[in-house]
Amino acid sequence: MNILVVGGAGYIGAHMAKQLTRQGHAVMVLDNLSTGFRRLARYGSLVEGDLGDAALLDELFSRTSFDGVMHFAANSLVGESVERPDKYYRNNVANTLVLLDRMRHFGVPRFIFSSTAATFGEPDYSPIDEQHPQRPINPYGHSKWMVEQVLKDYASAYGLDSVSLRYFNAAGADPEGELGECHEPETHLIPLTLQAASGRRPDIKVFGRDYGTPDGTCIRDYIHIEDLCTAHALALSALVEGRLSGAQAFNLGNGQGFSVQEVIAVVQKVVAEDGHTLVVKDAPQRPGDPAVLVADAGLARQTLDWQPQFADLETIVRHAWAWEQRQA
Repeated sequence: MNILVVGGAGYIGAHMAKQLTRQGHAVMVLDNLSTGFRRLARYGSLVEGDLGDAALLDELFSRTSFDGVMHFAANSLVGESVERPDKYYRNNVANTLVLLDRMRHFGVPRFIFSSTAATFGEPDYSPIDEQHPQRPINPYGHSKWMVEQVLKDYASAYGLDSVSLRYFNAAGADPEGELGECHEPETHLIPLTLQAASGRRPDIKVFGRDYGTPDGTCIRDYIHIEDLCTAHALALSALVEGRLSGAQAFNLGNGQGFSVQEVIAVVQKVVAEDGHTLVVKDAPQRPGDPAVLVADAGLARQTLDWQPQFADLETIVRHAWAWEQRQA
């Protein structure tokens, strides 16, 4: 198939472009490189530009008949979204509307949307399934939730088939070592901890040890980047084969949670094999951090026949550590 990967020079998009290319698809990457990296866009043809550029989209869609579009080009920092909601609503919502409308104009029939667990807000229960109320508590979560609503309406009005995939914590790196996690600034626990171990930052901070969890630290669900991309590919196949239609949504995760302290312990074990250590410092709780966020991914497993291959936390950390050592 011909597939347009929007945001394909970022962490998830670059891994997606590689997997699709390995599966024999023709991939075009569209990325403005505001948060992505040219060096990660190693698979497919890179077009530097913005998803809100209607003229550029018209050129791409008139030149190539795409079977589907995958969208990874959202801004995704919760704190920044609170400080700059205009940026998040403009890019994540308004620019996505431009993309959807140009797809509709050119008859591109399928859309895979990178959504987020942030659409759920403060959880009522855990693990979180698709029936959990969506009550986002920050502009980032609101912007993703808005696009999900748009996709429901576009399915009803225009027949656009879509799948929204809500992740909890993407983690790890390409098992072959070509690609990995690059963010400026970095906000994710595993790469932050590994950077502390490699010497690229002085320490790792634990924000709160007094949560109502077995060891007092927050519990999160980590999903390997490769498994995440596999779910996207399966979702697109389900749309192409007619097994799914309309606007669908699935939660993605391992279904098991690991505490901050457990992650740090696994990192310490892995990096010690290479003679590295890390400094751990305690800090107060951050406002808005739920004690537990874990996904119920049963619907994705059943409907998409999705079986994560790298669910073990140590494997996730080992792949991420191999990448971090090269960056350091």
